[in-house]
Amino acid sequence: MKLSSLEAMAASVPDGALVAIPPDNSLPSVALAKALIRRGARGLRLLGVPVSGFATDILIGAGCVAEVQTSAVSLGEAGFAPRFSAAVRAGSIAVRDATCPAIHTMLQAAEKGVPFMPLRGLIGSDILANRPDWRVVDNPFAEGGDPIVLLPALSPDVVILHAAMADSAGNIWLGRRRECATIAHASARALVTVERVVEGNFLEDERLAAGAINATYIEAVALAARGAHPIALLDEYGFDAAYVAEYARMARTEAGFAEWLEREVFAGQRLAAE
Repeated sequence: MKLSSLEAMAASVPDGALVAIPPDNSLPSVALAKALIRRGARGLRLLGVPVSGFATDILIGAGCVAEVQTSAVSLGEAGFAPRFSAAVRAGSIAVRDATCPAIHTMLQAAEKGVPFMPLRGLIGSDILANRPDWRVVDNPFAEGGDPIVLLPALSPDVVILHAAMADSAGNIWLGRRRECATIAHASARALVTVERVVEGNFLEDERLAAGAINATYIEAVALAARGAHPIALLDEYGFDAAYVAEYARMARTEAGFAEWLEREVFAGQRLAAE
């Protein structure tokens, strides 16, 4: 397997792409989100699967995002996502409301190669009035009077993930986070950063195969030590609550976010260049 680099990965994501990012309790690649900021990505349409967190907020703050489709944007215990909230108030991004089951259902339809899937639980909610692409029909297998919502298949252009490891065959190990496999299957491209590459083939190991994504679904892999930080990564390292709390405090203002961005995203690259 030939490794890529963060910079090459970021350069391969076109402006305007629909980019799927898993939630902060799963496997988001914060390292690749930062690389997209350094690239100066613009007009990205982010899909929170199913909720959005730290990576989404920094991309919005850096001006990389035109639209967010998600069921929520939050920094968890640190409170509301400040740059998302500011962008909504300013009207600088579009928000497409969804629910957690709806997002997973649309991705599962794409994974299975079908044009839509039905879902219950949405009828009677206000969200249907704001989603003209979701259609209410009568269940064709009932005698009538049984409405159900049809959701179109959703195939992201790119999903960005951070995993603990890849093997030399290009397979990725996700552990218990099998929802990330669904996202990779549904997406046109999967870009994955990892802590390390190990010899062997996960798919030939009974202990690891169930937690692996086949290399068939992975376009590129790059090494990025602590690439999920400040988010926890499986049993590798924990959530950095102090770091996120400081970010939340600084990012309440544009000036504070700009200071954080210079220190945490751009400064290291400039030092490396020197």
